Amino acid sequence: MRQDERVTATRVIDEEGRQRVLAVLQATYQREKRWVADPESQFPSADLARGDLSWFVVDVRSRPIGMRVRPAGVVRVVYDPPVEAYAAYGFAPLDPSLTIEDMIRGSRIAEIGRFAVVPRFRRRLVVAAALMRAAAAETISRGYTHYLTDVFEDDPHSPYGFHTRVMGFHPVATHEVGELACTSRRITMVLDLKAAYQRLKRRGNWMFRYLTSQWPDALHQRLVA
Repeated sequence: MRQDERVTATRVIDEEGRQRVLAVLQATYQREKRWVADPESQFPSADLARGDLSWFVVDVRSRPIGMRVRPAGVVRVVYDPPVEAYAAYGFAPLDPSLTIEDMIRGSRIAEIGRFAVVPRFRRRLVVAAALMRAAAAETISRGYTHYLTDVFEDDPHSPYGFHTRVMGFHPVATHEVGELACTSRRITMVLDLKAAYQRLKRRGNWMFRYLTSQWPDALHQRLVA
């Protein structure tokens, strides 16, 4: 995949960025999916001051470059999420020999979620890739080793395929309830960031180059050993 200069991902640090996130959530989580009654509940203004979570937004510039900018997708990362909150959902392990607690013991966990791309941009894989590139760079630089996430089994726009086939997420459990107003069963997945890095590097495909081409050497060194 060639770099697309019209697609940029940034970490949200101010109210203007928060409004772009809310625009994406309004189009997807509220109007389309009906998973939330109010997008503000997902990103209240007070969260801008929190150090334990990050929101990222992808903007797409229309041609010619420099014309209208549209928010196209968002993702949220929560650092050190309370694992007991996940346990309260009533997990059904996909592999009875594994538990969430066993898989994350001794690891530094970040929860990645609220992954949303507005309908007109869903066919552009670079939007999802840009979200993952921005989120992964910050997560790894903070010293976290694994991602934890949920996806909806019946969601026609689920990132399940992208997460498993491209990134290497491993499904570990299912549960029936969660924070969002959706009746679909949730699939909980885990990604070992070092293993994903090494797997993508061996493949030598566009995703590895896209995700890591702008990384400083110190970030690569965290994952090569």
